[in-house]
Amino acid sequence: MRTIAVVNQKGGVGKTTVSINLASALAEQEHKTLLVDMDPQSHCAVGLAVPEEQIEQSIYDVLISFSREESMRVGEILWEVSDKLELAPASIDLSAFEQQMAGVPDRELCLKKALDAVKDQYEYVIVDCPPAVGLLTFNALRAATDVIVPVETGYFSLHGLSKQLETLAILCQRCNQTVNVKVLASMYDIRTKMAREILGELRKHFGDKMFKTVVNFNTKLKEAASFGQPISEYDPASKGHNDFQNLVKEMTHGQPEQQRRQIIESLSQKLDAISITADELLEKAKPKVAPPDAGRIKAIEPPKQRIPQMEPVAVRAEPKPAAAKAEAKPVAVRTEPQQPKVVTTDVKLSDYYGVNQVNDAVAFVTLYPRAESVQIAGDFNGWQPTKLPMDKVGANGVWQASAKLPPGKYRYRLVVDGQWQQDPYNEITELNPFGGYNSIVEVK
Repeated sequence: MRTIAVVNQKGGVGKTTVSINLASALAEQEHKTLLVDMDPQSHCAVGLAVPEEQIEQSIYDVLISFSREESMRVGEILWEVSDKLELAPASIDLSAFEQQMAGVPDRELCLKKALDAVKDQYEYVIVDCPPAVGLLTFNALRAATDVIVPVETGYFSLHGLSKQLETLAILCQRCNQTVNVKVLASMYDIRTKMAREILGELRKHFGDKMFKTVVNFNTKLKEAASFGQPISEYDPASKGHNDFQNLVKEMTHGQPEQQRRQIIESLSQKLDAISITADELLEKAKPKVAPPDAGRIKAIEPPKQRIPQMEPVAVRAEPKPAAAKAEAKPVAVRTEPQQPKVVTTDVKLSDYYGVNQVNDAVAFVTLYPRAESVQIAGDFNGWQPTKLPMDKVGANGVWQASAKLPPGKYRYRLVVDGQWQQDPYNEITELNPFGGYNSIVEVK
């Protein structure tokens, strides 16, 4: 049984997306797979449509039972996702695990003991780790035979990688443990020069320590998560599904026994060179004059239409002829044949998920098919979600709202059926004091 921990101390690099879709892809290839969620936010259950209110016992109960006289088996908490895939869900109780296990001998081996009891039942175990260094992460690493470090192809992700390698090095030194560590480029946007150049530098310096497969930035992956489905079920023809199929082939068709060696030192030695290169790339990538849409979040492609180069939503300063408007196609305008419309805040945005500035207002659009209510809480409304409820549009689960905000940078979170979470369609985030992430919007 191979136990693969998906680890990165930096949030927002796609750990849960990789965990869910890698486990699903392995199951699709007829490998009996167990997905273990070690993140207190329990996003694996959300991404697989497991009702949170029906989860009576979680991996927390299994882990904490080792401090008691009778231990609980993993099989008592499992949810069957498909014939070959099962989920050991998490719960918010995991947040207190480290404090409750203080002073308990071998507390970092709880997960390993639990998985050893079912090692004959699964070929693969995928462990989704929290974005923090603590007892939960060390439990996952002590149980792991392999570690995948998803790295977003952006400048700041290199610093997260540096910290992660330090953590792995400390673990190996203390426990005399050897694991097969490989880096996976994720959320790769081939359209940006920065992403292409950083990916090239990563491949150059890491070589065979890095997966050849790249998980591309793909809107379908986010849509699949919002529908509670892995990409293999939501859109088998998508590029996102193809990426994870290739990742499974690379993992299973290689020679894992020959690859199981310690590579921490070589990775650490090369990281300085990569960081220096990233600084140079960052300087080269800085535009001399800030573009008009700098800091503004671009709308995500609508499900029913592909637009190769999408213009940011903006108010046009000069009037344009009707024909010119039809050619420009601003994202926020729904154009009827021979009846072009002017951009206003009342334009229907239900097909464009994310956050955009439209004239003097900010439009929020998201997708939650199973939600009963969606609200927005931010520093612009005193973090009171009741002040900005979102309206449901149609029967597909699209929610939208708008707010007039003066120029500035704002932090906000979505409140979905009472559960606070970051905006899944806004990739600009910031760590908050509570260990979660606030979404960021900048109004020009």
